[in-house]
Amino acid sequence: MRVPSDIEIAQSAKLQPIVEIASKLGIGEDELELYGKYKAKVSPKVWQRVKDNKDGKLILVTAITPTPAGEGKTTTTVGLAQALSRIGKKACFAIREPSLGPSFGVKGGAAGGGYSQVIPMEDINLHFTGDLHAITTAHNLISAMVDNHIQQGNELNLDPRRITWRRVMDLNERALRSIIIGLGGKANGVPRESGFDITVASEIMAILCLATDLMDLKERIKKIVIGYTYDGKAVTAGDIGAAGSAAVLLKDAVKPNLVQTLEGVPAFIHGGPFANIAHGCNSIQATRLGIKLSDYFVTEAGFGGDLGAEKFLDIKCRMGGLKPSAVVIVATVRALKMHGGRKKNELAQEDLEALGKGMPNLEKHIENMTSFGLPVVVAINRFPTDTEAELALVEEKCNTLGATVALSEVWEKGGEGGVDLAEKVVAACDRPSSYAPLYDASMSPKEKIETIAKRVYGADGVKYTDQAEKDLAQIHELGKDDLLICMAKTQYSLSDDPALLGRPKGFTVTVREVRLSAGAGFLVAITGSIMTMPGLPKKPAALTIDIDESGRISGLF
Repeated sequence: MRVPSDIEIAQSAKLQPIVEIASKLGIGEDELELYGKYKAKVSPKVWQRVKDNKDGKLILVTAITPTPAGEGKTTTTVGLAQALSRIGKKACFAIREPSLGPSFGVKGGAAGGGYSQVIPMEDINLHFTGDLHAITTAHNLISAMVDNHIQQGNELNLDPRRITWRRVMDLNERALRSIIIGLGGKANGVPRESGFDITVASEIMAILCLATDLMDLKERIKKIVIGYTYDGKAVTAGDIGAAGSAAVLLKDAVKPNLVQTLEGVPAFIHGGPFANIAHGCNSIQATRLGIKLSDYFVTEAGFGGDLGAEKFLDIKCRMGGLKPSAVVIVATVRALKMHGGRKKNELAQEDLEALGKGMPNLEKHIENMTSFGLPVVVAINRFPTDTEAELALVEEKCNTLGATVALSEVWEKGGEGGVDLAEKVVAACDRPSSYAPLYDASMSPKEKIETIAKRVYGADGVKYTDQAEKDLAQIHELGKDDLLICMAKTQYSLSDDPALLGRPKGFTVTVREVRLSAGAGFLVAITGSIMTMPGLPKKPAALTIDIDESGRISGLF
C-alpha cells in the first residue's frame, strides 16, 4: 500500500475557517487581520488585553544532532500540541516560518509531516503572509541607503572598505557570497566589495523575532552598525536615517501569524532565523501570546540542543523574560545508529552495537538541557524499521540518565500517536525546575564563547583567527562586550567539524570572525567553515517541484 506524501495529506485536509481556530484561544474576529479564509495576523491589541493573564506551561522541543536519517522535530512539535489537546488540555504552539532556501534546496519545507502538519502547507512553505519578503526588502533598503549615502557626498565619512552591512535574499545562491558592486562608472556608485547572506541570517530577522512591538523594532533597527568611518567610528542605520522607513516596511510583518494543524489546533508561525547561523527561534511576540492564551504552549528551536535550544535558553528566554517548564529532546533510532557509524543505506537492519555507540550523542544533549535546570523528556520518533530491542536499549539508557522516555508515532497517527508523550510532558511540567542561563552577560565575549564551547559542545578550548581577534578588539572599543553570544556553527556535529559525529572529544573550536549585531543584542561568533549564504545541492528540491493547470502543486515537502 502506497503511503501518501506530506503534500498529499495536507491537500486532502478539510480546513476550518481561521476565525473559528482563533476563537479556541479567545481571539475575536475583530482582533484578526485576515489573509484569506485560513491565515491571519493577530492584532497587537490582543497582547494588551491578555498580558496580565497567568502564564501557561512553556515547553521547548529540541533534538539530537541532525543526520540525513532525519529526526522529525517540527513533526513532533505539531504532534505534541495535537496530543495535548486530545487529553483535554488547552494547548497551542509556535514554530518558525520556512525559508525558500531549504524549501527549494535540500531540506524541504518546515510545516511538519505526515498527520502532524500545519496547514495550508503550500502557502506556509512558500510566500505565506509575505513576512520574509518584507524582511528582505527592509534589509536591502538599508543597503541601498548606505551606498546612496556614499554616492551623494558621504557626509558621515564612511569608509567603503569597512561597510559591514551586506545584502540578503531568501534563496540559496553561492555565486552571490562575494561580489563587487558599483562598477560601470561614476553614475553607478562607488565600487566596493560586498556580498549576499540568506534572509534568515539578516539582523533584521533577528530583530523582528526579539522585538516586543513595532516601536521596539524601530529602536533596535536604529542601533544596527552598518560600517565604520575612516577614523574607526561606528555608523548605524539610525545615523543614515534608515530606521523609520525600514520599520514602515515591517509594520505588518511584526504581527504574529495564526494558522492550524490537521486536527484544528491553533498554531502561531512567526519569524524564521536558522539556528546554525542565527538564533533559531520564532518570535518573542508569538511565544508570549501563546503562553497567555493556553495552559500548555509548545515551541521548537532549530537543529540540535547545542544550537537552537542553547540560544533559546541563553538569548530568547533572557530577552523575553520567559521561564520554560520542560524540554523535549527528539531522537530516532536511525539517527543514533548513524552517530554510531552506520551508513544511511544500512539503517533498516537491527544493530544494537551501532546504536550503543551513537547513544553518547543523546546523552550529551540530555546533560546539556538538564544543566539549564529543566526536566527532560526524550521523544523517540518511531520509524517502521525500529526493532523492539533497539527501542528498549534507548529507553534503558535514558532511564539511567534520569530522563523520561516516550514513544512518539505522531507522523503516522497524528495526536493519537503522541498521547503517551503528552502525558509524560504534562508530568514533567509539574516537576520542580530551576531554569537559569548558562553564562552571565557581564562576562567578556571570550569567556562567554568558551563557556558555550566547553560546556555545551564538549570542546577542550577555543582558537581565534587574527580576524576574530580584530573583531573582538573593535567590539571592545565600542563598549559592546556585554552583548549575548549567538554561535554560528555546523548543525551536523557537536563540534565545529561536520565530520565528527556522535559525542566527539579532544577538539578545539575555531572562531573565524565575530559580527556585531547591536540591534539584535548579540555577537555572532562564526566558527569553522559555516556559511551565511548556503548553496544549492547537486539535485535541489526545485527540480521536482511543479504545478499543473488547475494550480495543484506537487513535489513540495
